[in-house]
Amino acid sequence: MPNWELRKCCNHEQVVFLATLGVCTVFILALWRTVLLLPFKLVTVFIHEASHAIACKLTCGHVEGVQIHADEGGSTETRGGVYWFILPAGYLGSSFWGMVLVLASTNLLTARVAAGCLAVTLLVVLCVAKNWTLRGLCIGLILFLAVIWILQETTKIRILRYIILFIGVMNSLFSVCDIYSDLISRRVHTSDAEKFAEVCPCPCTGVGWGVIWGLISILFLCIATYLGLVILS
Repeated sequence: MPNWELRKCCNHEQVVFLATLGVCTVFILALWRTVLLLPFKLVTVFIHEASHAIACKLTCGHVEGVQIHADEGGSTETRGGVYWFILPAGYLGSSFWGMVLVLASTNLLTARVAAGCLAVTLLVVLCVAKNWTLRGLCIGLILFLAVIWILQETTKIRILRYIILFIGVMNSLFSVCDIYSDLISRRVHTSDAEKFAEVCPCPCTGVGWGVIWGLISILFLCIATYLGLVILS
């Protein structure tokens, strides 16, 4: 039976999980504005835009194209679909997939599955990518995951789970940091939240929606932490 109450927490695996998650969080926040995180930021931008595309497909729309830019920007061109569902899917989808990756990191088998699914997704996107930044990102990340996988299987360097955890935490924090950057510290009137405020009948500004989405992103990370501890108990 799952230990939902987390009695006798924490064993060695749980301590390692919490410590790694904490180190990843501090590392990401401390180096957020440096070039060291640029490749992983582009990965999170890719997942953000992919979430828009998935939401478009789920609401019977057509994805015209996806682009990722070297300045950490991105765009997804859609036709049809439910616009008010597609717009928040970028931030909230990124947070959701971040939660999934954090949970996948709790087990080597699920970490392998997550890495494999990510690699297959990148291969598919590589075939339809419209700019070289996105193509380069796909090729680079596929090669990176391949190297990590080979090291995991053939040497004593067992870091696949931690790489998946890092990418998961990065996605969760990216939503919060990006929302703060675009809507609170400065106003970007072309942001998803500002556009959503225009089409949603609810009396809430773009900043208001940004705060709500940011809180949901934090909630996803908290849920991932709790469920991760339950899985490892």
